[in-house]
Amino acid sequence: MTEQQPYRVVSRHPGFELRRYPAHLVAEMQVQASFTRAPIEAFRPLAAYLGGANRARHPVGAPEPTTSAAGGPQKIAMTVPVVQVEGERPGAYLIQFVLPAACTAATAPEPVDARVRIREVAAQLAAAMRFSGRWTEKTFGQRATMLGRSVTAAGLQPTGAVRYARFDLPWKPWFLRRNEVVLPVAE
Repeated sequence: MTEQQPYRVVSRHPGFELRRYPAHLVAEMQVQASFTRAPIEAFRPLAAYLGGANRARHPVGAPEPTTSAAGGPQKIAMTVPVVQVEGERPGAYLIQFVLPAACTAATAPEPVDARVRIREVAAQLAAAMRFSGRWTEKTFGQRATMLGRSVTAAGLQPTGAVRYARFDLPWKPWFLRRNEVVLPVAE
């Protein structure tokens, strides 16, 4: 079973849940491509990182390794969701694999590929709307607009960019896929 990013439901509102997400790590890559193409282009480098294209870190203060395997590649379990966020430039997207909860900034292995970056995401309050359907820009865009309107109508203030979250494998029938749009909001 695949680990899912943890969160706690704070309250339910018409059209969304208000959730509290703990701080967590992501392996991310910025891609200049269309909305649909960006996750496809980022998948191989990010999956390679999880599969062992990395170097294990040694905890600060730990004795120097004595085996040749120390500092070598480390496999990391896949988690869900895979997240997509609009980048700072038009047509740029940040694709993120949420790392397992047991990973910390001190223990997550370093990527071998310079395009892959490990980053800690701060704890946050966010509104989330779950839906099934295809992974198209139009589908996610419509849901993001609906979520933004629902958040504003509930008297909440958005504080960041919408995240597009995919939970299922590409070959799962579109009508069974779990997708979400997530919008950070002010405390």
